[in-house]
Amino acid sequence: MLSTAVDHSSLPVSSPPDAPAGRRHNPWLTLIAVAFGLFMVGLDGSVVAIANPEIGRDLHASTADLQWVTNSYLLALAAALILGGKLGDRFGRRTFYLVGVTGFTAASVAIGLAGSIEGVIVFRALQGFFGALLMPNTLGLLRAAFPPKKFGMAVGIWAMVSSVSTALGPIVGGLLVEHVSWGSVFYINAPIGIAALAFGLFVLPQSKNTAARERFDVPGVVLLALGLLTVVFGVVKGEAWGWGSGSTLSAISAGVVILAVFAWYETRAAHPLLPMRLFRNPALAIGTVVTALNFFVLLGVIFFVMLYLQNVRGLTPVEAGVRTLPLSLVSVIASPLGAKLTERFGARLTMPLGMLLQAAAAFAMLGWGLHSSYSALWPPFVAIGLGVGMVMSASSEAILGNAPVKDAGVAGGLQATALEIGGALGTSVLVSLISSRVGATLTGELTSAGVPAPMAEQLYQAKDAVAMGISPVGDSMPGRLRAAVTEGSGQAFINGVHTATLVTGVLCLVGAVLAAAGLRRATGAPDRH
Repeated sequence: MLSTAVDHSSLPVSSPPDAPAGRRHNPWLTLIAVAFGLFMVGLDGSVVAIANPEIGRDLHASTADLQWVTNSYLLALAAALILGGKLGDRFGRRTFYLVGVTGFTAASVAIGLAGSIEGVIVFRALQGFFGALLMPNTLGLLRAAFPPKKFGMAVGIWAMVSSVSTALGPIVGGLLVEHVSWGSVFYINAPIGIAALAFGLFVLPQSKNTAARERFDVPGVVLLALGLLTVVFGVVKGEAWGWGSGSTLSAISAGVVILAVFAWYETRAAHPLLPMRLFRNPALAIGTVVTALNFFVLLGVIFFVMLYLQNVRGLTPVEAGVRTLPLSLVSVIASPLGAKLTERFGARLTMPLGMLLQAAAAFAMLGWGLHSSYSALWPPFVAIGLGVGMVMSASSEAILGNAPVKDAGVAGGLQATALEIGGALGTSVLVSLISSRVGATLTGELTSAGVPAPMAEQLYQAKDAVAMGISPVGDSMPGRLRAAVTEGSGQAFINGVHTATLVTGVLCLVGAVLAAAGLRRATGAPDRH
């Protein structure tokens, strides 16, 4: 018996009457078509981290500029995801998916051609906006195309594409940056986007909410966008400002207040942007929270693992990407496996199991050291790949499977918003934890490694670089001193990684308990649809 109730209402009559029967009513062709766009967005989400150093050198960008290369994308994406799903529900999911693909592809090419850091930042924001039109409608199209009994497997494959594309980013980015140019990590979206557009035009059916005459919720759009922008801005600036600073707390608090006003308004709106009734289903609410936690782990861990492999261990981007290949390979089987287990036993088994696997991976990383062999590195990658893929399938089923077909785009936007905010929190919070621990232990680790105390105190000024895994050595340093500085700063970084992984493991355990307890109570809930 499944722990999530699936909507068995009939699909809206929304496909064009002249659509060829075999082509635009084949759900598996729909799945292949949306996989192109999903792969492009997932790849871009993690490939940019590899390109940032080269962007900085080529365009003479500051560290703050490079942060905005990532942040402008995240802010635009987070602000517009639910809007993108609502537009698809209202005016046609196929239409807005294809608009998103076209705009995302064009913005990607424009980034490579920009020639200035300001241009890169502006086009990254446009890329994020069009990604917000694309992503939720991939799930909305699947929700409308697949019958309930096959929807779980479709979601499993969707989750596999998302996980694999994200995990492949460091490998693809490393190859392109090392052997072509930083612009090529954006140009690669052009052939993928053209293929997505051509195939989508050929096979995708139109689907939308048949209640298309309802008034559009403009105040809801403004409140939600403003609230999400403010919260995500506070999150991404938290590391620089300090998590306890007045600026960070004010931004996040203001965003939360605006979102609370949005939720209050939506309960009174005749035609709400995000129907609050969706959250009455505990499986959907828990699936949203666990989705955010899932990508908190995936993107946060990938971020500091790449710092560890490249800056601390001295590997090239390609070598570092190859070392993380087990995560990508396992993701190929994890999501379909999670979908099958969810179909057989329910999300109440699959979701907690996936979170426990990620907790085990995080706690295993506590054994990593400055000179750990690869045999200590790859098992956590496998566990994370399995866990993330299984949770993606289960949480997607919990969210999309419990939303009415008419709200499929909104539900897809809700999941995508949780995913992006979780990823932003993962990178920001974990980097902040590493930085804090580095600051607390750097001087002691340097002196323990043999650096004279006065010099160790001077090198403390380089703690921000050490938090990125960079050893503050100079060409004029004697060989023995260079080795001591490298050893001490590397160990301080490892201390930070241990703190970050400990917090990650505890959060995963909390997520497992929440899913197990909450979904058990949801098992007997009546079908509300």
